[in-house]
Amino acid sequence: MRIFIDTANLKEIKEAADMGLLDGVTTNPSLVAKEGYKDFKDLLIKICEIVDGDISAEVVSTTCNEIVKEAKELASIHKNIVIKIPLIKEGLKAVKILSSEGIKTNVTLCFSPSQAVLAAKAGAYLVSPFVGRLDDISHNGMELISQIVTIYGNYGFNTQVLVASVRHPLHFVEAAMMGADVCTLPFKVLEQLVKHPLTDIGLKKFLEDWDKLKKS
Repeated sequence: MRIFIDTANLKEIKEAADMGLLDGVTTNPSLVAKEGYKDFKDLLIKICEIVDGDISAEVVSTTCNEIVKEAKELASIHKNIVIKIPLIKEGLKAVKILSSEGIKTNVTLCFSPSQAVLAAKAGAYLVSPFVGRLDDISHNGMELISQIVTIYGNYGFNTQVLVASVRHPLHFVEAAMMGADVCTLPFKVLEQLVKHPLTDIGLKKFLEDWDKLKKS
């Protein structure tokens, strides 16, 4: 399973990349606005300089022609740019056009298995089901991942399942167990994956014993 970081914060991206674990980055308009970046193109260029992997850049257009136009502009920035498109009717039309022209798309805001099937039929490179947002309204977000993985396996769809809106390490573990292709994580969740109290206790004991040995 590939690991992406879900952020527009360059410091977080650099730190995650330095860990040697990062396969890509996902962004969205809310994340970019949170960081206060005015020049989206410049931000994408900087991210591509840090990470050699898929970099999802989301369009803000909502009609097919405008989505295609905006997507082509974003795709021209760097070979690793993947165009993030909302799962709406006009978006699916655009995905069909862009995929036929060899431009990779990440269909986002997916909340049902039927939506995921349509994204795959349209030729999406990635589909992004939002598990945390489903959990927020008392639905089991990870059940959606299981359904999509099963359906895609049934029909041999090439679209990869990217688990998004991840809130905690258990989402990550369940995604891996279900066979998801990608999991995109907020930086704080990525840090939580590293941590374990027994690791900290064990390391402390090792260092204390070593210090005693050196002093004896």
